[in-house]
Amino acid sequence: MRQRGAAVALLSSTLLFYAGNGAAQDRDFLTPNEIDQVRLAQDPNQRLALYVKLARQRLDLVQQYLAKDKAGRSIFVHNYLEDYTHIIEAIDSAADDALRHKKDIDAGTIAVLNGEKDFLATLNKIQESNPHDMDRFKFVLDEAIDTTSDSQELSKEDSRKRSGDLASEDSKEKKERDAMMPANEVKARKKAADAEQQQEQEQKRKIPSLYRPGEKPADQQPPL
Repeated sequence: MRQRGAAVALLSSTLLFYAGNGAAQDRDFLTPNEIDQVRLAQDPNQRLALYVKLARQRLDLVQQYLAKDKAGRSIFVHNYLEDYTHIIEAIDSAADDALRHKKDIDAGTIAVLNGEKDFLATLNKIQESNPHDMDRFKFVLDEAIDTTSDSQELSKEDSRKRSGDLASEDSKEKKERDAMMPANEVKARKKAADAEQQQEQEQKRKIPSLYRPGEKPADQQPPL
């Protein structure tokens, strides 16, 4: 009976784990309140600092669950690590978007670098402690470490170099999209762009004169 009871408990725990992971795929990594906060943080430096704060909160929750050896904790650890990784990815996306629009993100980048230094230390410490249930969240833990390391390297780059790299990537992607586009569509887009440019030039030429027929500007009038 004891062995059967242990088997049932293990099966229940496993089903709960997979059910939790399935639900995690359908949920947002930010709460509705956090989404509102991000929307209000229009300044890129404020938005980056906010993301750092939210990432720290997720890791704090991970540590809180790992501090207590309770059944089912691995579900929450898994989900919060997954949320954390998405937030770090959002940091990189927000920084790239700001640089594409030529915005200064020096203050936000410093906040990111300081935060991610602490985050990596925390994640590595969790990995080294090797919790008995780590096999249930090892993949997302490794992913969190890799994503944070990559993000840290990006943040250390010179902003001008990073902006140049982004411009090159965007140009390359545009060429690849054009190459995959049907030839007739490419021609149609080019024709539309040329027509628009020609229309702008014609409008400039057709700007009405404020002088009456025969009148000239004062600097073109003949001397008295």
